[in-house]
Amino acid sequence: MSIYPQAGGAAVLFARLVKFEHTIFALPFAYVGALLAVGGVPTAHDLLWVTVAMVGARSLAMALNRLIDAGIDAANPRTAGRELPSGALTIAAVVGFCAASLFVFLIAVWQLDPIVRWLWPIPVAAFVIYPYLKRFTWLCHLWLGAVDGLAPMGAWVAIRGDLPWQAWALGGAVATWVAGFDLFYSLFDVEIDREQGLHSWAVRWGENSVFAAARTLHVATIALLFVAGLGLSIGVWYWLGVIVVAALLAYEHALVGPGDLDRLDAAFFTTNGVISATFFAFVFFDVI
Repeated sequence: MSIYPQAGGAAVLFARLVKFEHTIFALPFAYVGALLAVGGVPTAHDLLWVTVAMVGARSLAMALNRLIDAGIDAANPRTAGRELPSGALTIAAVVGFCAASLFVFLIAVWQLDPIVRWLWPIPVAAFVIYPYLKRFTWLCHLWLGAVDGLAPMGAWVAIRGDLPWQAWALGGAVATWVAGFDLFYSLFDVEIDREQGLHSWAVRWGENSVFAAARTLHVATIALLFVAGLGLSIGVWYWLGVIVVAALLAYEHALVGPGDLDRLDAAFFTTNGVISATFFAFVFFDVI
């Protein structure tokens, strides 16, 4: 029997494995970094290879997460049906997928600014480290934010070959945004995390503190977008985008509260997808 699924179902299984639909969280911000790096629309060559790099990197990160966490997922009723715990995919198949994703990522890296040929191990190391952090520290949410914050910074340096403070501010905005909504996401598994001895902000500090910490992080998101804008040659569309993001974050926080998690899915998935796509659209209109 083959260790790999039949070709007809493989694409669906691997797309589920890496939650392909969640690409909308990170990819638009990579494009934001690319647009702001050049103050316009980058070349088709650069946009193509930034996209390929993002798809390869994100696929690698998610597959590594699923691979490393397979045992934890199997013990959690919410995640026991995932591809590895359920047996829909084998460990060997996922390892092969990781290798293929890394290969795609490296092909893209070699098409972009030469400096990224030296920088690519940084995100790969961050991908490997992240799944282990929940075993040791409640700061895992901040690490995940920092990993996603590499998206706009990576696109920026891949096109321009430098990382000025404006790129760092933009990366920080994404990092605090992702860390904030990951705090919400951790509420899905508070009890099972306690049972398994896993670490999260909610387990360490309680459910109420999750909302306060997420608010603080999301205020920092808006502040960092504002700071980044001060150092960039941007116009009214960018500032309108920041205002809309602030409004959407406020709406997200209005959806859930201590003891009121019925709309947590909407807060996590729908609203954050809208935030990412909307801000990209405003930045695009600003630079064209």
